[in-house]
Amino acid sequence: MDYITLNNGEQMPQLGFGVYQIPNEETAEAVYQAIKIGYRLIDTAISYGNEEGVGEGIKRAIADELVTREELFITTKLFVNNVINQETASAAIDESLERLQLDYVDLFLLHQPYGDVYGAWRALGNSQKEGKVKSLGISNFDSAKMIEFVKMNDVGIPQVNQIEINPWNQRVADLEWHKKYNVQAEAWAPFAEGRHDLFTNPVLSEIGHKYGKSVGQVVLRWLMQRGVVALAKSTRLERMAENLNIFDFALTDDDIMKIAELDMKESAFFDHHDPQMVEWFMSRIENIQPGIKRW
Repeated sequence: MDYITLNNGEQMPQLGFGVYQIPNEETAEAVYQAIKIGYRLIDTAISYGNEEGVGEGIKRAIADELVTREELFITTKLFVNNVINQETASAAIDESLERLQLDYVDLFLLHQPYGDVYGAWRALGNSQKEGKVKSLGISNFDSAKMIEFVKMNDVGIPQVNQIEINPWNQRVADLEWHKKYNVQAEAWAPFAEGRHDLFTNPVLSEIGHKYGKSVGQVVLRWLMQRGVVALAKSTRLERMAENLNIFDFALTDDDIMKIAELDMKESAFFDHHDPQMVEWFMSRIENIQPGIKRW
């Protein structure tokens, strides 16, 4: 496993196991097996509804002496309904730790760029001072918002920004801005959930054939060589192991140039700046907590 040094000196595994869309009742076993296979970065979120399962999986792995707590890097995220103000964010942080059965998390992110993000950031900063959080980060912030956030808060700059990065949405300019401001980019949906037939794409398949690797392994290796932290999700043991087996080969400059030509420069999911998409997103949040309009 390769590690990235964050701007606060903490070490973060470059490849992690994500649990998005894994039912809570299946999450403990998935996390346990992921740790057993060799993953050390586990990524969840309050909105995923499976923090309890993540906590149980970690607890089992430590009890079975597969790993120590110090060897793990656990990430979770505050959702929009937790970011109404500093007080709601503080309460949500403590509740998250309770569900995870942890004294601290290694990285806590603001999941979306909506709501009182500055109040929530202060809550995270206070939790960091109390030893409940080691590193702080943001998620789905575009580069302009990230720069504003770096420049205009009284807590400190984010360590990580978790954004969509995959062959269809390569975020070349965004990665340059992240590098300039020393904020680590982390990729969600590195496989774009298979959209546009990613797993049978002829360019990626040809590159994989050359190295005896799958398309998924090629994509993850491509992200590693770009200096991006990536999250891979699967509940199949063979796929978990396959995704982790990417540190024994390297893509050539020619390979990377061919992948660059696949960039569509658009989200495979939703644009955080599209008014219709933001309206749809907010309507879902209002169903969770009607008072959300009081921002």
